[in-house]
Amino acid sequence: MYKAYFGFREKPFGKTPDPRFLFLSSGHEEALARLEFVLEEREIAVLTGDIGCGKTTLSRALMDRAGSEYRFCYIVNPRLSAIEFLRTTARLLEVEQPAAAKDILLEQINTVVYESYQRGVCPVIVIDEAQMITDAEVFDEIRLLTNFQLDDRNLLGVVIMGQPELRAMLATSRFEPLRQRIALHYHLQPLSLEETMEYLDFRLEVAGGTPGLFTPDAVQKIFDLTGGVPRRINSMATNALLVAYGSDAALIDSAIIDEIKDELMM
Repeated sequence: MYKAYFGFREKPFGKTPDPRFLFLSSGHEEALARLEFVLEEREIAVLTGDIGCGKTTLSRALMDRAGSEYRFCYIVNPRLSAIEFLRTTARLLEVEQPAAAKDILLEQINTVVYESYQRGVCPVIVIDEAQMITDAEVFDEIRLLTNFQLDDRNLLGVVIMGQPELRAMLATSRFEPLRQRIALHYHLQPLSLEETMEYLDFRLEVAGGTPGLFTPDAVQKIFDLTGGVPRRINSMATNALLVAYGSDAALIDSAIIDEIKDELMM
Protein backbone atom coordinates (compact mmCIF):
# COMPACT_ATOMS: atom_id res chain seq x y z
CA MET A 1 0.00 0.00 0.00
CA TYR A 2 1.54 3.30 1.14
CA LYS A 3 5.04 1.76 1.45
CA ALA A 4 5.51 1.53 -2.31
CA TYR A 5 3.79 4.88 -2.86
CA PHE A 6 6.27 6.71 -0.62
CA GLY A 7 9.25 4.49 -1.45
CA PHE A 8 9.63 2.86 1.98
CA ARG A 9 11.36 -0.48 2.46
CA GLU A 10 9.36 -1.04 5.65
CA LYS A 11 6.81 0.71 7.80
CA PRO A 12 8.40 3.79 9.37
CA PHE A 13 6.10 4.01 12.38
CA GLY A 14 5.63 0.44 13.55
CA LYS A 15 4.51 -0.48 17.05
CA THR A 16 7.28 -2.94 17.94
CA PRO A 17 10.28 -1.72 20.01
CA ASP A 18 12.82 -2.06 17.19
CA PRO A 19 16.07 -0.43 18.37
CA ARG A 20 16.95 0.48 14.77
CA PHE A 21 14.18 3.06 14.99
CA LEU A 22 15.31 4.46 18.34
CA PHE A 23 15.61 8.21 17.94
CA LEU A 24 18.15 9.49 20.42
CA SER A 25 16.70 12.72 21.69
CA SER A 26 18.88 14.46 24.25
CA GLY A 27 16.90 12.71 27.00
CA HIS A 28 17.07 9.27 25.43
CA GLU A 29 20.79 9.63 24.72
CA GLU A 30 21.50 10.61 28.32
CA ALA A 31 19.34 7.77 29.65
CA LEU A 32 21.15 5.23 27.47
CA ALA A 33 24.58 6.49 28.52
CA ARG A 34 23.63 6.31 32.19
CA LEU A 35 22.18 2.84 31.82
CA GLU A 36 25.38 1.66 30.16
CA PHE A 37 27.37 2.97 33.13
CA VAL A 38 25.08 1.22 35.62
CA LEU A 39 25.45 -1.99 33.62
CA GLU A 40 29.22 -1.80 33.83
CA GLU A 41 28.97 -1.35 37.60
CA ARG A 42 26.41 -4.19 37.99
CA GLU A 43 24.03 -1.93 39.91
CA ILE A 44 20.27 -1.26 40.07
CA ALA A 45 18.75 1.32 37.71
CA VAL A 46 15.20 2.71 37.71
CA LEU A 47 13.90 4.12 34.41
CA THR A 48 10.49 5.79 34.37
CA GLY A 49 8.44 7.64 31.78
CA ASP A 50 4.91 8.11 30.51
CA ILE A 51 3.24 5.40 28.43
CA GLY A 52 4.79 5.32 24.96
CA CYS A 53 7.89 7.40 25.74
CA GLY A 54 10.29 4.67 24.58
CA LYS A 55 11.40 2.84 27.72
CA THR A 56 11.13 -0.64 26.20
CA THR A 57 12.84 0.41 22.96
CA LEU A 58 15.61 1.97 25.04
CA SER A 59 16.12 -1.29 26.92
CA ARG A 60 16.39 -3.17 23.61
CA ALA A 61 19.00 -0.68 22.41
CA LEU A 62 20.87 -1.17 25.68
CA MET A 63 20.86 -4.92 25.08
CA ASP A 64 22.18 -4.45 21.53
CA ARG A 65 25.01 -2.22 22.72
CA ALA A 66 25.94 -4.32 25.73
CA GLY A 67 27.56 -7.18 23.87
CA SER A 68 27.96 -10.88 24.55
CA GLU A 69 29.28 -10.47 28.09
CA TYR A 70 25.77 -9.59 29.27
CA ARG A 71 22.73 -11.85 29.40
CA PHE A 72 19.40 -9.99 29.50
CA CYS A 73 16.45 -11.61 31.25
CA TYR A 74 13.12 -9.80 30.71
CA ILE A 75 10.22 -10.01 33.14
CA VAL A 76 7.35 -8.40 31.23
CA ASN A 77 4.47 -9.34 33.55
CA PRO A 78 5.49 -8.44 37.12
CA ARG A 79 2.12 -9.20 38.75
CA LEU A 80 3.77 -11.96 40.76
CA SER A 81 4.17 -12.99 44.36
CA ALA A 82 7.69 -12.88 45.78
CA ILE A 83 8.25 -16.62 45.31
CA GLU A 84 6.77 -16.48 41.78
CA PHE A 85 9.17 -13.65 40.97
CA LEU A 86 12.14 -15.69 42.15
CA ARG A 87 11.00 -18.77 40.25
CA THR A 88 10.50 -16.70 37.09
CA THR A 89 13.98 -15.23 37.53
CA ALA A 90 15.40 -18.73 38.01
CA ARG A 91 13.77 -20.00 34.81
CA LEU A 92 15.08 -17.01 32.84
CA LEU A 93 18.54 -17.82 34.19
CA GLU A 94 18.01 -21.39 32.93
CA VAL A 95 17.74 -23.12 36.28
CA GLU A 96 16.40 -26.46 35.06
CA GLN A 97 14.02 -27.24 37.93
CA PRO A 98 13.39 -24.20 40.17
CA ALA A 99 12.74 -25.34 43.73
CA ALA A 100 9.56 -24.64 45.64
CA ALA A 101 11.41 -23.83 48.86
CA LYS A 102 12.80 -20.31 48.91
CA ASP A 103 16.14 -21.14 50.51
CA ILE A 104 16.92 -23.81 47.89
CA LEU A 105 15.66 -21.54 45.10
CA LEU A 106 18.01 -18.74 46.17
CA GLU A 107 20.89 -21.17 46.26
CA GLN A 108 20.04 -22.32 42.73
CA ILE A 109 20.01 -18.73 41.50
CA ASN A 110 23.27 -17.98 43.30
CA THR A 111 24.92 -21.01 41.71
CA VAL A 112 23.84 -20.04 38.18
CA VAL A 113 24.88 -16.41 38.69
CA TYR A 114 28.32 -17.45 39.93
CA GLU A 115 28.75 -19.91 37.06
CA SER A 116 27.86 -17.08 34.67
CA TYR A 117 30.56 -14.94 36.27
CA GLN A 118 33.10 -17.73 35.75
CA ARG A 119 32.18 -17.76 32.04
CA GLY A 120 32.58 -13.97 31.86
CA VAL A 121 28.83 -13.29 31.59
CA CYS A 122 26.83 -10.84 33.71
CA PRO A 123 23.07 -11.52 33.99
CA VAL A 124 20.87 -8.43 33.75
CA ILE A 125 17.33 -8.71 35.13
CA VAL A 126 14.99 -6.27 33.36
CA ILE A 127 11.59 -5.75 34.99
CA ASP A 128 9.10 -3.94 32.76
CA GLU A 129 5.85 -2.28 33.90
CA ALA A 130 7.10 -2.41 37.49
CA GLN A 131 4.34 -0.05 38.65
CA MET A 132 2.05 -3.10 38.34
CA ILE A 133 3.85 -5.00 41.11
CA THR A 134 1.26 -5.63 43.81
CA ASP A 135 3.34 -7.66 46.27
CA ALA A 136 5.73 -5.32 48.08
CA GLU A 137 7.95 -8.26 48.93
CA VAL A 138 8.89 -8.51 45.25
CA PHE A 139 10.85 -5.29 45.68
CA ASP A 140 12.61 -6.84 48.68
CA GLU A 141 13.65 -9.78 46.53
CA ILE A 142 14.90 -7.42 43.81
CA ARG A 143 17.07 -5.70 46.41
CA LEU A 144 18.36 -8.97 47.77
CA LEU A 145 19.39 -10.14 44.29
CA THR A 146 22.20 -7.59 44.54
CA ASN A 147 23.59 -9.59 47.46
CA PHE A 148 24.99 -11.99 44.87
CA GLN A 149 28.46 -10.47 44.84
CA LEU A 150 32.15 -10.99 45.39
CA ASP A 151 34.38 -8.85 47.55
CA ASP A 152 35.10 -6.45 44.70
CA ARG A 153 32.07 -6.63 42.40
CA ASN A 154 28.40 -7.39 42.01
CA LEU A 155 27.49 -10.41 39.92
CA LEU A 156 24.34 -9.14 38.21
CA GLY A 157 22.58 -5.95 37.18
CA VAL A 158 18.94 -4.95 37.53
CA VAL A 159 16.93 -2.49 35.41
CA ILE A 160 13.47 -1.58 36.76
CA MET A 161 11.19 0.21 34.28
CA GLY A 162 7.76 1.69 34.84
CA GLN A 163 5.33 4.54 34.50
CA PRO A 164 5.62 7.70 36.64
CA GLU A 165 3.62 6.21 39.52
CA LEU A 166 6.53 3.85 40.14
CA ARG A 167 8.51 6.84 41.40
CA ALA A 168 5.82 7.58 43.98
CA MET A 169 5.75 3.94 45.06
CA LEU A 170 9.48 3.81 45.63
CA ALA A 171 9.50 7.15 47.46
CA THR A 172 7.64 5.69 50.46
CA SER A 173 9.51 4.74 53.63
CA ARG A 174 8.67 1.06 53.00
CA PHE A 175 11.23 0.98 50.20
CA GLU A 176 14.07 2.93 51.81
CA PRO A 177 16.35 -0.16 51.85
CA LEU A 178 15.82 -0.62 48.10
CA ARG A 179 16.32 3.09 47.36
CA GLN A 180 19.72 2.96 49.01
CA ARG A 181 20.75 0.25 46.53
CA ILE A 182 19.55 2.14 43.44
CA ALA A 183 22.45 3.72 41.53
CA LEU A 184 20.33 5.48 38.89
CA HIS A 185 16.92 7.13 38.80
CA TYR A 186 16.07 8.56 35.37
CA HIS A 187 12.76 9.89 34.06
CA LEU A 188 12.22 10.04 30.28
CA GLN A 189 10.50 13.20 29.08
CA PRO A 190 8.39 13.50 25.89
CA LEU A 191 9.96 15.02 22.78
CA SER A 192 10.09 18.76 22.20
CA LEU A 193 8.61 20.32 19.05
CA GLU A 194 12.02 20.38 17.34
CA GLU A 195 12.70 16.79 18.38
CA THR A 196 9.28 15.75 17.05
CA MET A 197 10.25 16.97 13.58
CA GLU A 198 13.64 15.27 13.84
CA TYR A 199 11.96 12.09 15.08
CA LEU A 200 9.57 11.95 12.11
CA ASP A 201 12.37 12.57 9.60
CA PHE A 202 14.67 10.04 11.31
CA ARG A 203 12.12 7.23 11.13
CA LEU A 204 11.24 8.07 7.53
CA GLU A 205 14.91 7.76 6.56
CA VAL A 206 15.44 4.50 8.48
CA ALA A 207 12.47 3.06 6.58
CA GLY A 208 14.02 4.07 3.25
CA GLY A 209 12.11 7.27 2.65
CA THR A 210 13.18 10.91 2.52
CA PRO A 211 12.85 13.59 5.20
CA GLY A 212 10.50 16.53 4.87
CA LEU A 213 7.37 14.50 4.10
CA PHE A 214 5.59 16.17 7.03
CA THR A 215 5.30 19.92 6.58
CA PRO A 216 6.14 22.24 9.52
CA ASP A 217 2.46 23.04 10.15
CA ALA A 218 1.67 19.31 10.22
CA VAL A 219 4.50 18.71 12.70
CA GLN A 220 3.19 21.50 14.91
CA LYS A 221 -0.28 19.91 14.97
CA ILE A 222 1.13 16.46 15.62
CA PHE A 223 3.16 17.83 18.52
CA ASP A 224 0.17 19.69 19.97
CA LEU A 225 -2.06 16.61 19.73
CA THR A 226 0.43 14.02 20.97
CA GLY A 227 2.36 15.99 23.56
CA GLY A 228 5.57 14.70 21.99
CA VAL A 229 4.96 11.09 23.11
CA PRO A 230 6.59 8.81 20.50
CA ARG A 231 3.94 6.08 20.52
CA ARG A 232 1.19 8.64 19.94
CA ILE A 233 3.26 10.26 17.20
CA ASN A 234 3.64 6.87 15.51
CA SER A 235 -0.10 6.27 15.51
CA MET A 236 -0.89 9.70 14.09
CA ALA A 237 1.88 9.54 11.49
CA THR A 238 0.75 6.09 10.26
CA ASN A 239 -2.82 7.27 9.80
CA ALA A 240 -1.61 10.42 8.06
CA LEU A 241 0.39 8.31 5.60
CA LEU A 242 -2.70 6.25 4.82
CA VAL A 243 -4.80 9.35 4.17
CA ALA A 244 -2.07 10.91 2.03
CA TYR A 245 -1.77 7.70 0.03
CA GLY A 246 -5.53 7.53 -0.49
CA SER A 247 -5.66 11.11 -1.75
CA ASP A 248 -2.48 10.96 -3.87
CA ALA A 249 -0.86 13.67 -1.76
CA ALA A 250 2.88 14.24 -2.10
CA LEU A 251 3.21 15.87 1.32
CA ILE A 252 1.42 15.61 4.65
CA ASP A 253 0.17 19.00 5.79
CA SER A 254 -1.99 20.22 8.66
CA ALA A 255 -5.18 19.60 6.68
CA ILE A 256 -4.47 15.87 6.67
CA ILE A 257 -3.76 15.94 10.41
CA ASP A 258 -7.08 17.76 10.97
CA GLU A 259 -8.80 15.03 8.96
CA ILE A 260 -7.60 12.23 11.27
CA LYS A 261 -7.28 13.94 14.65
CA ASP A 262 -10.84 13.45 15.94
CA GLU A 263 -10.80 9.71 15.31
CA LEU A 264 -7.36 9.25 16.86
CA MET A 265 -7.99 11.39 19.93
CA MET A 266 -10.99 9.18 20.77
